[in-house]
Amino acid sequence: MNLSLRSQLVRFCIAGAIAFVVDAGIVQALVGWQGWNPYGARVVSYLCAATTAWWLNRHYTFGAGDDPMHHEWAKYLLVNIAGGAVNYAAYAALVHGSDAVRAWPWIGVAVGSAAGLIVNFGFNKWLVFRRRIPRPPKVGEGGARRS
Repeated sequence: MNLSLRSQLVRFCIAGAIAFVVDAGIVQALVGWQGWNPYGARVVSYLCAATTAWWLNRHYTFGAGDDPMHHEWAKYLLVNIAGGAVNYAAYAALVHGSDAVRAWPWIGVAVGSAAGLIVNFGFNKWLVFRRRIPRPPKVGEGGARRS
């Protein structure tokens, strides 16, 4: 997929917005309706959202990288630890310091998601969905036959 950097950033943000809905919806449902602890609920919701974002970025933002799909997904989760840590730290700080965010944890998800966005875009573009440019064959290597 050969899109401009601006186009990729827009698509990355759209994928992130969809993943945010997944993240916020799951954390709110687990905390508000199931009585889960907001910190544990966020781990589950984040993994679901990260998987959603990976799939969308693979198909619509960057295209598939060179790795097999299950390796790419694992690499995506690993590479996104930095952005995920920023995201989770902002969320946890708000949950800890605000009764409103404890009651409505999706607010913390929104702030955390915005904080992790920039870190994750660069890491995903250049580490996860990177494609190696095939090198041209050397003279006499797989090209036209010599007589």
